[in-house]
Amino acid sequence: MVFAKIHALGNDFILIDREDWGDIPDINNFVWRVCDRHTGVGGDGLLLVSVADRAADRADFRIFNADGTEPEISGNGLRCAAAYLFHKRKAAPPRVLFRTPSGDRECQLLSSSENHYEIRIEMGTPRLASTDIPFDDGSYHETVIDYPLSINQEIHPVTVLSLGNPHCALFVDRFPARIEWHQIGREIESHPFFPNRTNIEFVRVMSRDEIEVLFWERGVGETLASGSGACGAAAAAILKGRTARKVTVRTSLGALIVDWDEGKNMIHQSGPAEVVFEGRLTAKMTGLTTPDLRIKR
Repeated sequence: MVFAKIHALGNDFILIDREDWGDIPDINNFVWRVCDRHTGVGGDGLLLVSVADRAADRADFRIFNADGTEPEISGNGLRCAAAYLFHKRKAAPPRVLFRTPSGDRECQLLSSSENHYEIRIEMGTPRLASTDIPFDDGSYHETVIDYPLSINQEIHPVTVLSLGNPHCALFVDRFPARIEWHQIGREIESHPFFPNRTNIEFVRVMSRDEIEVLFWERGVGETLASGSGACGAAAAAILKGRTARKVTVRTSLGALIVDWDEGKNMIHQSGPAEVVFEGRLTAKMTGLTTPDLRIKR
């Protein structure tokens, strides 16, 4: 089985074209194994892409987290999938339309150089009502802004929304120590108020046009970047009146541009994706012929 390794600002994925996808009896366990950084290829997740209509530049998109769970959407994953199709010329530049569980998402190629691609994507309309996120504390909320969430006997004001997947933003003047924000992220991810779990963003506002973000992703843990997380953080900052509607989002390995169009109520994101290498998985890995004796995370 052929695969490609692609990353977007360090948020790395294994991508498999549906044409090369064999008969995997347990896809969730397969994803978990192949994403393992010690005994597999290693990645924050796995992308499954299938060109549905070459003439119309339409493709199907699925994403799996490193733990084998399947989230609804990923901004960095979409840019990586688009970069792969442009790289293989399976989508005629400069556009491809992905069908995702969260709806259609258009990706536009802005520029390219060797294996590096700058891509602008649609991230959809933010969902703000608690029932649409979902966020369930027993009451209905039209918006969830600066909600006093209790974690380990401490109150953390959080702003919560959905971009097809749930996001919870915490605003800080300075970033906590790594062990501290990891613990907070882990606790919030599985908080009972989030029935589908959630992604967490730690946000530091630098100016009206720029924020810096640390990411704790549902089903993955710390990631160097997150496309939907960057949009969630920017949208939260806009909702709180902390920034303008076009924001540069600084991550550990670079920046994304997030633009919330007020008229169309649509969020767009622009940023890089890079095809790192291609390879082939062994029959042992793809067939899952040996028992797995490890304790699952």
